[in-house]
Amino acid sequence: MPEMQIKLAGIWVVVMLIYLLGDVLRLMSGDVAKQMETVKFTQGMWLGVAALMLIPILMVFFTLTLDPSVSRWANIIVAVGFFLFNLVGLPTYPSAYDKFLLIVSMIFNVLTVGYAWNWA
Repeated sequence: MPEMQIKLAGIWVVVMLIYLLGDVLRLMSGDVAKQMETVKFTQGMWLGVAALMLIPILMVFFTLTLDPSVSRWANIIVAVGFFLFNLVGLPTYPSAYDKFLLIVSMIFNVLTVGYAWNWA
C-alpha cells in the first residue's frame, strides 16, 4: 500500500480521536448538560450529528480503498469542508479546551490538504 494513503488515513484517525476527546471532555465538564437545557435535540438533529461524525471514520476506509486520484480529491474536499465547518463553529464553543481541540483538528485538516495536494 502506498505510503501516502497510510499517512492520510492516519491523519483521519487522529482527527476523529480529537473530536472524541472533545466529546468526552464536554461530558465530564458538564457542558453537554448545560447545552441540553437550552437546545431541544430532535431525532433528525442526532442523525445529522451521527452522519457528520461518521465522515472522518469513512475517510480512513476510503483513503485506503479508493483509486488514488479519487482519494486525493476526496481528502482535499472533505478536509477543506471540515476546516470551514469548524472555523464557522469555533466562536460558538464557550470552553477553552474546545477551542484548542478544534484548532488542533483544523491544523490536521491543513496537513491533510497539503499531503493530498502533493500526492503524485
